[in-house]
Order: sequence, then structure tokens, then C-alpha cells
Amino acid sequence: MDQVKKQIHWGDAYSRGITGRGVGVAVLDTGVYLHPDFRNRVTAFRDMVRGRITPYDDNSHGTHVCGIIGGSGQASGSRFQGMAPECRLIGVKVLDKKGNGFASDVLAGLRWVRENRERYGIRIINISVGSFNRNVMNEDSALVRGVDAAWDDGLVMVIAAGNQGPKEMTITTPGISRKVITVGSSDDDQAITFMGNRMVDYSGRGPTAACIQKPDIVAPGSRIISCANLQSRYQIKSGTSMSTPLVTGAIALLLEKYPEMTNVEVKLRLRERAVDLGLPHNQQGAYGNIVSS
Repeated sequence: MDQVKKQIHWGDAYSRGITGRGVGVAVLDTGVYLHPDFRNRVTAFRDMVRGRITPYDDNSHGTHVCGIIGGSGQASGSRFQGMAPECRLIGVKVLDKKGNGFASDVLAGLRWVRENRERYGIRIINISVGSFNRNVMNEDSALVRGVDAAWDDGLVMVIAAGNQGPKEMTITTPGISRKVITVGSSDDDQAITFMGNRMVDYSGRGPTAACIQKPDIVAPGSRIISCANLQSRYQIKSGTSMSTPLVTGAIALLLEKYPEMTNVEVKLRLRERAVDLGLPHNQQGAYGNIVSS
């Protein structure tokens, strides 16, 4: 993640000790491995796939996402540090070891987070997961209704735009929701390897089928270094799955500084502070590139 800091300016948040301390972030993904960079900060774990109690990640995707959000960098001498290195991480496993899953498990995970938000101080939900099944590409789908319900509860929902670009109307579900903060990749002009395929211009683009301008914002997502599901190891991954936790981590910093902010106010702050990249809005986001907490 050191290369990310060269592209994003976070003002003086770190110098003033703003690190996301006390902000709970729920990550709905493949689980979380107890990497040294998360020491004592995985405050809860829920497994919707196998019902296990002890935190684990049999894929590594969820651990990588958690590291981008809140890795301390302990195992790397602070070289690979997450955006909010003192936030609380709540792992919710909704995907299997292949990174696949069912909408029912995602919805069950969302319900659990909503029911336990006060207990674990959860303010943000990160979903680096999406479906491009045409049967669910509408705002009345169960997934969209699920994330909208969490948003209506006051949770900040940060969701990946998906990797189906560059054509229009390629935002994945539930990122098509008009309420949530949908995140695309700002550097998808770089060629990456995703699931064995070489891709470029991969970031999902709007508008949605309901003519909603998406994504909302973009952040780097190509070749991001973060935690692996092995002791003290790191790995490189790419995609809007990696862009999304960068924004989530920035929001955790924001909520530490301004804990009274609502999710709507958070979304408006991103709009105010983002920088126009001069690209079409269905590519760079309705707001632009995230540059400040």
C-alpha cells in the first residue's frame, strides 16, 4: 500500500493522530485471517458459510481487503500500512474458499451487522463483492434492498463497482443502489491479471439501468499490496475490490474526527473534497478521485 500513498493526499490526519481509532468496520467477504497487522483489533467474527467461530480466511481476499482498511504494518516495519491502522475490524464471512457465494448469505451477514452494530461500534460496512447476473440488476433485487436497509439504519455502505468494464451499465449489484457509496478504480488503465485473465479498463461503469450516475467515487485498485492469509506475509491483488477499502479506510479516519457525522453527510463530504480527473463521470465517478479525509 506504500504506492497508494503516493497517489492520495490525506492532509495532516496521521500527523494529528487520526488513525480510525474506535471506528468499527464490518467487512463482508471471504473472512479474515488473524494477521499480525490486525493484532487485537478483529473484535468480532461471524461465519455465514460454515458456521465456524474462530476467524479464518480460506481464500485470502477478505484478509487483503481488511489490510487495506486497517492493517497496522507491524509485520513490514510499517511499510505496508492500511488507511486506518487503529480501526476495529469485524469480519463477516459470506463467500466460500473460491470467492463465490449466495445472496442469502450476504443478506444474513447484513442482518447480523445491523443487529450488532451498537455492540461492536460498527459505523461502516465494506462490500467488495458484486453480482453481474442480469436477474438481479435492478433496484428491487434482494441485495439492493438489503444494502438500502442498512443505509437507512445509518450505516455507511461502501461497495465495489465491479470489474466488468469498460462498457456502460456494468456496475455490479448491489453497487447499483442509488443510496450507497459505490467505488470504482482510478487506475484501471493499467493492465492487471484478474482470475487468470489479463484485463485493462476493467472498472465497472454507469449509468445504472435506472439512469443513476455511478460509480460515486474512484480510488487506486491496480496491484495493491496488502495482508495475505499467511503469517506475516503480504500479497498483491487488483480490482475495484481493492479500491473500495481505500475509501472505507478514509471514511474511518473521517468518522474518528467527526463521530457525529451521518452517512449522508459522509457521502456529501466525499463529493465536496474529491478532485475532478477530467474523465467521463461514468468512469471517474460522479464525484471524482478521493484525495482527502
